[in-house]
This record gives sequence, C-alpha cells and structure tokens, in this order.
Amino acid sequence: MSEHYQKLAHMYLSAPINKFYLPQIIVTEGKCEIEVEVKEDFFHAANAVHGSVYFKMLDDAAFFAANSVVKDVFVLTASFETKFLRPINQGELIAKGELLKNLGNKLEARAKLYDLEGNLIATGTGWFVKSKINLTDISSFKN
Repeated sequence: MSEHYQKLAHMYLSAPINKFYLPQIIVTEGKCEIEVEVKEDFFHAANAVHGSVYFKMLDDAAFFAANSVVKDVFVLTASFETKFLRPINQGELIAKGELLKNLGNKLEARAKLYDLEGNLIATGTGWFVKSKINLTDISSFKN
C-alpha cells in the first residue's frame, strides 16, 4: 500500500466517530473497501441495521476511493444518493467503493454494500469536490 493510501486509512481509523463503528479499511488507487461487524447498537426498532449505517459505509467507501487520487487536499461529499435494497441484522457489512469520474475539482464515485455471503444490501453514488483543507494540515493524516 502506498504511503498516501496508508495515511488516508490512518486518518479514517483515527476519526472519533469510528471508535463507535470499529471499521477496517483498505485504500488503493481509485478504490476503497471498508468492513464493519454488525452490532445491535446499530439497530432501529425493528431489529435490523439502521439506514444511517448503510449511508455512512457507502459514503465513506466512495469518499476514500475519490480521495485516493487526490494527493494534496481533503475532498468533501457534495451529494450522495443511497438505495436501500435489503435489511441485515447479523454478520458483517462490506462496502466497496470505486472512482467513476475524475473531472479535476469534481469526482464521481460509487459504492456497493454487501453482507458476508455476497448479497447486495445497498448502493450509493456521490459527487465529491476538492476542499481548501490540505491533507498535511490534518494531524491524523501525517502519522
């Protein structure tokens, strides 16, 4: 894994929100894979994973697929559309993101969310824009 990808992964894992989710992440050129073990803490009242978890995993995987090709600044999610396909209440969630278009300051990426058996759980597509935040100004990116 290149140094840039390692730094992006470290930045992601160091984010305070991920102390709750405890994800694993792999970033490569134009791609990202994130895994999270399903916990009851993620459930809505009908005992299945809440859609906000689906969104987070899809957005994160697409985001890091996009930021994998942007070496200088942090990208931001400009828009993201999510399609929920089936519920899940056990096992693991696996999000696979990939860059679709790089238009310079604007990038399109999509992600697909699977269970351990390979069933498609949800999909998402988003647009990401370059921010003015230098990656080197983010302390968790430097480590």
